[in-house]
Amino acid sequence: MPASQHSNKKISGWLAVNKPPGISSTSVVNLAKRVFKSKKAGHAGTLDKPASGLLAIAFGEATKTIPFITDSFKGYRFVVNLGASTDTDDATGTIIDQTGIIPSEQQILEGLEEFKGVILQTPPRYSSVKIDGQRAYQLAVKGKEVEIKPRPLTVRRLEFKGWVSENQIELEMDCGKGGYVRAIARDLGANLGCLAHVDNLTRLWSGPFDISDSLPFAKLTETTPDTQLLDWLLPLELGFHTLPEITCSLSQANGIRNGMPASFPDSLIKDNSEVWVSWNNCAIAWGHIVDHVFNPKRIILQD
Repeated sequence: MPASQHSNKKISGWLAVNKPPGISSTSVVNLAKRVFKSKKAGHAGTLDKPASGLLAIAFGEATKTIPFITDSFKGYRFVVNLGASTDTDDATGTIIDQTGIIPSEQQILEGLEEFKGVILQTPPRYSSVKIDGQRAYQLAVKGKEVEIKPRPLTVRRLEFKGWVSENQIELEMDCGKGGYVRAIARDLGANLGCLAHVDNLTRLWSGPFDISDSLPFAKLTETTPDTQLLDWLLPLELGFHTLPEITCSLSQANGIRNGMPASFPDSLIKDNSEVWVSWNNCAIAWGHIVDHVFNPKRIILQD
């Protein structure tokens, strides 16, 4: 059914959008919010304005599951420009130093090994990291020197895909929450002694969402009455993809919806685990299991 015929229906679910470069993640969310006539919307992980690729947007009750997608692993494809560094660690910045050195493929392959597993990564100066209540990029724009502390990052995969040109290589990376691709390029270039920065960054997937199944951004700008954008809406339950599911009875569902705990004596789920509870294939709530008792933390109110 066309989205225009759903103006009175509360929208709850996920939308995977293929964001083009040159537009902010917030702008994409605001546009999707208007198109789907949703009162509440948010995304699960910012893509920088120059970056493209998968942006996962939650509507309505699905916004309550955003933290689980934000915490999920994500996959990226990107180009690294070798031989120069920029003030933003990407191609939109100003070149601040250059060497002209281009390492061999073998040196690059060996260098990539240092960035696999659990590493310590210092976010870029131009990032959204908060320092004394202000974003790092806000301080950087003012020319202030800031100290950003390194933080642990899990890199599950970092793969060399080939040469793009004589001074450009293409890489793919799967990493956990809080990873900065720009920092990977910056630090790889520093370690190899050649300097480097990122170009053409694309997010390929995020948690259960994949770019191959995402809505082309251009479709969000189409306003023809027969545009069936609701066909692209995904179940909010996908937000719980990392959590164990417990199914409940109708009477348990009614109690949980009122904030009451529910007993699941046959549950084999590890004590103190986060879980989500469903009835009739619909999410009711998520919370914790303690001594086989489910204690709801957030109630999911679906029509």
